[in-house]
Amino acid sequence: MDAETPSRHEITAILDGAAGLTREEVLRRLAPIVYDELRQLAAVHLGKERPEHTLQPTALVNEAYLRLVGDAQPPWRNRGAFFGAAAQAMHRILIDHAKRRMRQKRGGGAVPISLSRVGPTSWDEPERLLALNEALCRLVEVDARSAEVVKLRYFGGLSIAQTAEALGVSDRTVKREWSFARAWLRRELGEDG
Repeated sequence: MDAETPSRHEITAILDGAAGLTREEVLRRLAPIVYDELRQLAAVHLGKERPEHTLQPTALVNEAYLRLVGDAQPPWRNRGAFFGAAAQAMHRILIDHAKRRMRQKRGGGAVPISLSRVGPTSWDEPERLLALNEALCRLVEVDARSAEVVKLRYFGGLSIAQTAEALGVSDRTVKREWSFARAWLRRELGEDG
């Protein structure tokens, strides 16, 4: 048994017993169990940010938590879906933060972003994050689930297995859609190779 197993079972038990509870009550029960994992996810997001970035992992987790409480999406069906929703919330927060920064900055044009690495990349320029977000909005129109795979893998830092669990599909499906989405985004963002 690995160290992750007890919290995995606790999370599943809370989500299974969530019928009749408000979203806030479910989150209040989950918070002590998932906080460290959410903070690690936030640290991944912020780890490659510019040193003077104003968001800290704790602030990102707290803001994501508030968004999860107020989110109108249906309750999470499993651990993967919960962490997927948390990754989505963090993605939206970082996009909003980048947009605010761009409004404060003079000029600023879209700059292509590299998708050659798996996992979050350096978001030291808000233009890069916004360019990717705009491309993702276009990808949603072409293949919505592939766009979800990108958000969970790229912004959420989830593994293939975690992404498959969050979306309720097989690992093989996630691999195929991840490959398609990366190729499509490279072309859309004007990258070679």
